[in-house]
Amino acid sequence: MPDSASGWERCSLVRLASALCLLVLLGAPVAAEPESPFPGAQLRLFGIDGQGLRDAPRLHTDVDIVVTGLLVRVRVQQRFRNPADSWVEGVYRFPLPDDAAVDHLTMRYAGRLVEGEIQPRQQARREYEQARTEGRGASLVEQQRANLFSTAVANIPPGETVDITIEYQHVAQWQDDTFSLRFPMVVAPRYVPGRPLPADVERSATSAGWIRATDQVPDAAQISPPVVAGAGRSLNPVSLAVELHAGLELATLDSPYHPVDIETPAFGHYRVTLQDTEAVADRDFVLRWQPRLDGVPGAALFTETWRDRHYNLLMVMPAQQDDLAAQGRLVRELVLVVDTSGSMHGDSLAQAKSALQTALSTLRPSDHFNIIQFNNSVASLFGDAEPASEQALAEARRYIRQLRADGGTEMEPALLRALRAPTEQGRLRQVVFVTDGAVGNEQALFETISRHLGDSRLFTVGIGSAPNALFMNQAARFGRGTATFIGRVGEVGEKMSTLLRQLGSPQMADLAVTWLGADGQPLATDNVLQMPARLPDLYAGEPLVVAVQSREMPAEAKVSGRLGGRDWQSRLALGEGLRDAGIHVLWARRRIDDLQAALVQGEQVDSVREAATDVALEHHLVSRYTSLVAVDRTPSRPDAEPLRRSDMPVNLPAGWSADTVFGRLPGTATPALAWLLYGIASLLLVPLLSPALRRH
Repeated sequence: MPDSASGWERCSLVRLASALCLLVLLGAPVAAEPESPFPGAQLRLFGIDGQGLRDAPRLHTDVDIVVTGLLVRVRVQQRFRNPADSWVEGVYRFPLPDDAAVDHLTMRYAGRLVEGEIQPRQQARREYEQARTEGRGASLVEQQRANLFSTAVANIPPGETVDITIEYQHVAQWQDDTFSLRFPMVVAPRYVPGRPLPADVERSATSAGWIRATDQVPDAAQISPPVVAGAGRSLNPVSLAVELHAGLELATLDSPYHPVDIETPAFGHYRVTLQDTEAVADRDFVLRWQPRLDGVPGAALFTETWRDRHYNLLMVMPAQQDDLAAQGRLVRELVLVVDTSGSMHGDSLAQAKSALQTALSTLRPSDHFNIIQFNNSVASLFGDAEPASEQALAEARRYIRQLRADGGTEMEPALLRALRAPTEQGRLRQVVFVTDGAVGNEQALFETISRHLGDSRLFTVGIGSAPNALFMNQAARFGRGTATFIGRVGEVGEKMSTLLRQLGSPQMADLAVTWLGADGQPLATDNVLQMPARLPDLYAGEPLVVAVQSREMPAEAKVSGRLGGRDWQSRLALGEGLRDAGIHVLWARRRIDDLQAALVQGEQVDSVREAATDVALEHHLVSRYTSLVAVDRTPSRPDAEPLRRSDMPVNLPAGWSADTVFGRLPGTATPALAWLLYGIASLLLVPLLSPALRRH
């Protein structure tokens, strides 16, 4: 028996060494398909070679934003210039706000202006690909995520320029009497968990990204544009201007992350422009404004009649902060979860550490708390939540100081540990999740939160210059909490104070809106379609935002809920409201979001696809199931001229470390070098295994 075992082990060792060598030899021809989500072999030019970078179309983005009260209309012009001496197809992936209702596309090609049409996604792609093959100018705008879109432009002539203009509408944020808008400028590299799909399955994808598709993220190729570190202003520069029609005098107006010039052409009208007309696209643009106290509205109504339907957007502050504070503090358990993956290196981790220290400073001895950190694995300060004693807090502060950023972003185990941990009856668990959200498996994470939330509440804190706002906002939605964004260390005190005040006050729960007709009676339920259908809990300083479609114009809204165990109610006479175009697309965007959220709750994919497609087609919106396509009818590229595809690179977000995120190989490294290193390491295993072979 021992001889038989020794022979089996000897045979296994030989097979292992042989398999490793064979793996290298077989892998070398497909070195361009990295197995790892963040392959260390691609530094500086991630997913594109030097020649490809030189020949890629040049892009300049010009952004015009018009704000009227709470409504935000944005026009984004992408100018593609082909510097090469061959015909090219340019593919550019770019972020937009996760609530953007994209409803318009135009293409200026060869002196002609072509309007985009909304079509089912596969139909739009087929039309685009046919035009590409036939040498006609064409553009296709697709949604890859609710906050990540792509523009493809076919048959750009050598030395020529093609202008693509998209437009979208959304709503300014309103919290604590301060308004804000966010325009994201860069797609951050996302961690893609899971096992790589077979090459034949992966190659069926319609886009060639630099991250290999996995069983958890089969569309990884479509969310991973090539990344260039250190390219500076020469790569995809942006100019931006905002026309802010506030209608009243402002107490403050500022942009925290970009230097801006501000003009006041008329009372209540402010013009904001970036001082740098060629700004580097490596961080989100944020604009904040606060009216003077006597001008802060208690409610706002916007209305539109479109295709025999009435559309209303209502924003109202249900309760004052003083009322909330008077309800007293909650008995709570605070679980602080912090992302320590490689993408959090540098500025982001410094912001996260400061946020955690600020949270600790608010704990009382009666509170319980714990700290969980995650990257490739999960670790926690305590086995279970501990009372906030001086000794425990001192240990926690030391724990925070030693945090380091490295590795992948495996969020699910951290979420499960935070939400599944036992807690005492009567104690409200509040999970504060601090991360940049740089992951590609958002849908699976939302499902995890929805299944395991229980009576807990999840609050997200988006860290860094380009956080994944889709993950932050939707995780907070499914977690029945709020989302906070921190873009620099100097903001930590202010932003965390707002969040901690929310955590320490009871929320407005069981909210409902009853829409009343002119006779004071509720409108028939088949007459009204409200979005969101299920209203969220509200915390201190948060407004209620609701959009409604109805056949009859409502005359009054009755808002009710429970605050600190007490019933609360308010009636609002709606009057005429401010008439504005585009309210119907805001309602439709929220309707599609509601349908998508139903997938997390287990709704059938086919029924959601059908309903969301119908809404998107009717309201001319880009969605997961519909795209905008513009096709020139005149062929331009001669049949004999080949067409070369170019996936356009993006910058690394400001504050990110390429060495930490992608690895530490030299800047000129390529995938072939990585395979060579793997091969050398594998071959070196043979002599190392030889003594074991001889012993056996």
